[in-house]
Amino acid sequence: MQRRKGCIFLPLAGMGLCAKSMKYFAVFLASLGISWAATPLVASLAVRLRLVDEPNERRINTRPVPTGGGAAIFIGFILPVLFALPMSRFLAGLILCSFLMLTLGLVDDRRSLSPKAKFIGQVIVSLLLTFYGVRIDFVSNPFGGMFYLGRLAIPLTIFWLVAVTNIINLIDGLDGLAAGITCIACLPLFLIAFQRGQEVAALLTIALAGSSLGFLRHNFNPAKIFMGDGGAMFLGFMLGAISVQGTLKGPAAIALSVPVLILGLPFFDTVFAIVRRFWRGRPIYAADNGHVHHRLLAMGLSQREAVMVMYLVSSFLGILALRIAGMNSAASTLTQIVAAVILLLGVRRLGTSTSGRFKDRLGS
Repeated sequence: MQRRKGCIFLPLAGMGLCAKSMKYFAVFLASLGISWAATPLVASLAVRLRLVDEPNERRINTRPVPTGGGAAIFIGFILPVLFALPMSRFLAGLILCSFLMLTLGLVDDRRSLSPKAKFIGQVIVSLLLTFYGVRIDFVSNPFGGMFYLGRLAIPLTIFWLVAVTNIINLIDGLDGLAAGITCIACLPLFLIAFQRGQEVAALLTIALAGSSLGFLRHNFNPAKIFMGDGGAMFLGFMLGAISVQGTLKGPAAIALSVPVLILGLPFFDTVFAIVRRFWRGRPIYAADNGHVHHRLLAMGLSQREAVMVMYLVSSFLGILALRIAGMNSAASTLTQIVAAVILLLGVRRLGTSTSGRFKDRLGS
């Protein structure tokens, strides 16, 4: 009887797992297809609304390109999610706040908001999301146990959401770069959520991956449309919110360093940009040509080659993050330190080897 019972229930468990996997796959395909189909329509509308990115001394594009493609990414993300998930307080808050962040970015694309106004808007939207239960209540102690944040939970959550929002926004400098890195970052976040049985976080992540990939079909070099600040801020905000619900929730919570590692390349690029501007006595929000993708172009790489290099580095960091998720605290901390040092030296070496070539190739 015991054997027959096992024979009955094991296939049933397998069928349940298979059905759940098919649901994720269906959401991914739906998000990809909707985003892919909606992007040309959004591009046509952007031209009518004069949402066009004109070439300038910092831009890589040499011709006017319609922007505002973040609207297509949002549509591709939201429709399958609404169909696949029951409405909840968390989901309602996430939809509302992500729409507000997208709108803030679209307004910036159209009217060029001041950095201060944009930052205040990002803080307000992030604060609003915390009222829907999205909070970093605890982080892992590298030496074992947990740090419970208490009153620091809301300020740290706001800082995290605003930071990731701007990290993706700052790296959106080459055709297909932000969309591709977002898609790559979604995969380890999805696997971690899936392994923990966090269905909502897993579905949100796979939907974001699909909508990013569908848009990438039109955004890869030579881009037919840009995502604009609206798209970059939406993607960054969603990655920040999903990582809070996925990698930072549950009985085996991972430290903030794991999602930081997943986004390691844009994270270090942003840190270096802040340090570089501070060292030169410039406002930290002032644009320049010192980002990693600019430096790769200065080395003589084409746009496609530079983007592929950054894809490869991001993929490696994502795989490393998955390995860290299964390690104990000591091994995980040591691995993170080694990865951070290697990335730090690599970015610094890249800056040193290309510093003399910016004037000729980038006009800085």
